[in-house]
Amino acid sequence: MHREPISVFDIFKIGIGPSSSHTLGPWRAAQQFVALLAENAPLEQVDQIKILLYGSLAKTGVGHGTDIAILLGLSGADPVTFDVNAIDFTIAQIKANKVLQLNAEQALNFDYNEDLLFLYNESLPFHPNAVTFQAFLSNGKAVSATYYSIGGGFVVKEGDNSAEKEQVELPFPVERANDLLHWCLTTGLKVSEIVMENELSWRTEAETRKGILQHFQVMKDCTYRGSHTSGFLPGGLNVGRRAAALNKRLVGDRVYTDYTSWVAAIREGGNGFNYILDWVSCFALAVNEENASFGRVVTAPTNGAAGVIPAVLQYYIAFCDGYSDEKITQFIACASEIGSIFKKGATISAAMGGCQAEIGVSSAMAAAALTECLGGSQRQVLMAAEIAMEHHLGLTCDPIGGLVQIPCIERNTMGAIKAITASQLALQSNPDKAKVSLDAVVRTMWETALDMNSKYKETSDGGLATNIPISLPEC
Repeated sequence: MHREPISVFDIFKIGIGPSSSHTLGPWRAAQQFVALLAENAPLEQVDQIKILLYGSLAKTGVGHGTDIAILLGLSGADPVTFDVNAIDFTIAQIKANKVLQLNAEQALNFDYNEDLLFLYNESLPFHPNAVTFQAFLSNGKAVSATYYSIGGGFVVKEGDNSAEKEQVELPFPVERANDLLHWCLTTGLKVSEIVMENELSWRTEAETRKGILQHFQVMKDCTYRGSHTSGFLPGGLNVGRRAAALNKRLVGDRVYTDYTSWVAAIREGGNGFNYILDWVSCFALAVNEENASFGRVVTAPTNGAAGVIPAVLQYYIAFCDGYSDEKITQFIACASEIGSIFKKGATISAAMGGCQAEIGVSSAMAAAALTECLGGSQRQVLMAAEIAMEHHLGLTCDPIGGLVQIPCIERNTMGAIKAITASQLALQSNPDKAKVSLDAVVRTMWETALDMNSKYKETSDGGLATNIPISLPEC
């Protein structure tokens, strides 16, 4: 659980798929270790680096691209800006030449099979997602550090008790949903407005709005790209991409070369139940097919659940007339606060809590945001989040082959549909008569996470992962 103030840009991060905890987190950990090395000695003194992967990072690391992320991070690449089309070539060069360019400065002899170790049967006590970096220097000394990827791209260094960012005092501190409701009722502000007031503790309102819209730009680019890209997903399962075929069936043979004209065509197609349902599924499939293909996505709050919020937001844009900067900012701000409540009171890591911590949380975030944007009261917003999570409780994480594909991609479509349903239920209900509070559901989700067998926590040791026969290529 997380007790530091959480910004909208902590919950929503731009990165590269397929996993926030297994790809983005380890990538950031590698970058942090390079910075640590530079503090201790010039990088030219580094002779060798070894990487040790533990627990879930070891068991599903190849399928999640943990190895790729770490090598890119050590090489000086950044997940926000690195060209996703250059990933395969860069990794192939490192493996073939057995050379790693540390921070693009220092050439190291590096043998992928000898220097990057998957310790499948070893785990560290703090968190299942652990990686240790060991650097050996020319002066005979060594530098070592262990990092934990705790979900959503958050990284904790072992033994480091300092805050990851500058300490701030928020005008409206929120630890639980009841705190949020208190501030909303006391001030009359919407959830999104509470968020925007708190964000002023880090930056100006203009900077926050600009950042949110930059994240939306990545979301909409990802949704459009995924809806127009066919083929098969990498990794060896030979899973075919479905979003492009669904998109073509819905819009016909006409090609829309930009997002705006595409959304306009979607609107013109009508508002029948099946039509809308197909589009919501298409949006979610598109994002997570991009995610599975090492595309650029926004953690929302994780990569494995990255399709839920964009799908519901696209639904709002296309079918509820929500295509304005103000409405999009409101949606994302509101969603972020619900995500932060789950992170503070439970977890957003599937390795800690199963898929309820990812798809369940993202569905709750989307339900709340949609409810506020459709005019719901603050109590209805929290009620929508509660309903969405209540019906994800106990959801396990059992990725086949350790890949973020089956059942992960389809689960995003289900999470998006549940979010819309939860919002509609909340909007048609009297929240004063609700029997279950959001705080009760957060607490229950955490208790369920603690009780859940570890084989259902992103290890591929149980569930579908052990009941579906597969044959993956050797790494």
